[in-house]
Amino acid sequence: MAKQNVAEQFVDILARAGVKRLYGVVGDSLNPVVDAIRRNSAIDWIHVRHEETAAFAAGAEAQVTGSLAACAGSCGPGNLHLINGLYDAHRSMAPVLALASHIPSSEIGLGYFQETHPELLFQECSHYNEMISNQEQMPRLLQTAIQHAIGRGGVSVVTMPGDIASKPAPEKSIEHALVTERPGVRPGDDEIDKLCRMVDEAKRVTLFCGSGTAGAHAEVMEFAEKIKSPVGHALRGKEWIQYDNPYDVGMSGLLGYGAAYEATHECDLLILLGTDFPYNAFLPDDVKIVQVDVRPEHLGRRSKLDLAVWGDVRETLRCLTPRVKPKSDRKFLDRMLKKHANALEGVVKAYTRKVEKHVPIHPEYVASVLDEMADDDAVFTVDTGMNNVWAARYLTPNGKRRVIGSFSHGSMANALPQAIGAQFTDRDRQVVAMSGDGGFSMLMGDFLTLVQYDLPVKVVLFNNSSLGMVELEMLVAGLPSYGTTNANTDYAAIARAAGAYGVRVEKPKQLQSALKDAFKHKGPALVDVVTDPNALSIPPKISAEMVTGFALSASKIVLDGGVGRMLQMARSNLRNVPRP
Repeated sequence: MAKQNVAEQFVDILARAGVKRLYGVVGDSLNPVVDAIRRNSAIDWIHVRHEETAAFAAGAEAQVTGSLAACAGSCGPGNLHLINGLYDAHRSMAPVLALASHIPSSEIGLGYFQETHPELLFQECSHYNEMISNQEQMPRLLQTAIQHAIGRGGVSVVTMPGDIASKPAPEKSIEHALVTERPGVRPGDDEIDKLCRMVDEAKRVTLFCGSGTAGAHAEVMEFAEKIKSPVGHALRGKEWIQYDNPYDVGMSGLLGYGAAYEATHECDLLILLGTDFPYNAFLPDDVKIVQVDVRPEHLGRRSKLDLAVWGDVRETLRCLTPRVKPKSDRKFLDRMLKKHANALEGVVKAYTRKVEKHVPIHPEYVASVLDEMADDDAVFTVDTGMNNVWAARYLTPNGKRRVIGSFSHGSMANALPQAIGAQFTDRDRQVVAMSGDGGFSMLMGDFLTLVQYDLPVKVVLFNNSSLGMVELEMLVAGLPSYGTTNANTDYAAIARAAGAYGVRVEKPKQLQSALKDAFKHKGPALVDVVTDPNALSIPPKISAEMVTGFALSASKIVLDGGVGRMLQMARSNLRNVPRP
């Protein structure tokens, strides 16, 4: 049996850690690793057109599966292209291992062709970032990187010169058992006791939930029932907490709707569960606040805390709920449920009024129809910008659907590459990319990746020929929009020219049949919907400080957006309110 080289050992360890595929663009210093993958049946090489796509795809795969995913870039410009997608994965706590291949080790520091310094470049978007400068460091360094990515939730970067990859693997190398799952983390008894006392003493408690409530839906509902608490959520908490939730009062923040803002400001005690909600202007400064988070560095970043609790949400609530005294007074909860339903009643007309005749098409209407026609277990990937608004207000969670976007990093062009990673995990599961024409065109080359691998991703393109969210930013700043207009491109024609299914929709009555036909198509498909560029949205509460640095629309030209089936959910929850 021939002796392994370092590249072969590297690939074997990735496969042993559960990595199924490596996304990247092949080239020079990366060639030994790609050749090792060619000869290893346990792992596939996925050839994308841009390394940024590779990192986004790996991040999405990790979020869908909860397991380690991987991407790679060749020396210099190749691995440098990874950085935006890695930032997104890291901020989303997606376990991703990135291989940054490097110039020949003997040339490092001498201004060699394509020389960069990956160990410096990736420092801010990784938990672990080290270079293999000697083959004797394998496999310990790679195993350490894997355990950082999985254990801490985020990115590890391993830099490896191409000549090191080709050298023989060390004799008697130490390969130990790998960590492949994160444990539950519970707070100490002192913190649980303090939190229990604060809950018992408060008359009005509100829960505000983020992505850290994943896997804790039952625990949150049990706790909310016991203390009669309204439950609001951030965008990343929507998919985990809004479904089957009789205490739902909507979402706060820049894309918010309903009564979540009021519920967080009119309570005695606000408990932030697994959220690193970034907009402190939407958080109250005159109520007691508790934050529960598995990452201690997140505690207190957004607001002054009266109690910081280090632990994951599910384990914390399993400890807390049996200890708190049940509350019988539902007045605060019922008042918030009524406010929530009334708020949604007031805006629902925005997407139902004359939609069959409105040209260009209301994007709210497109999102509403898409929500109704998509599968119950669909994965939606959502471009940053106005698509975030439509996803937040129209996609209905049910415990089986997934909604993935660049919700923390806020990058353009994420939906298509994330759809690639999501679809590779299961070709039979429906994956829908909600793309804007600005984001789609930025990484449009990787639509060819869909065609090459015959991935059945359905791209629903909200084509308003503009950078809509940027126009809002300019509007808020009192500036005329400039440089935000895109050419009126027929993306469906481009899709067909690439060998995929493509259809352009310009009238509302064409929409349902176009989506139905695209969803039935077995391969990749693009539905290019020409939407109204003047359809903008505002959050439920605006103050001067909220405007700074983000796209909030001016009320003199903007209507509140609709809310789709969330109105039905709110009406249903009102049945829980006792009648006088």
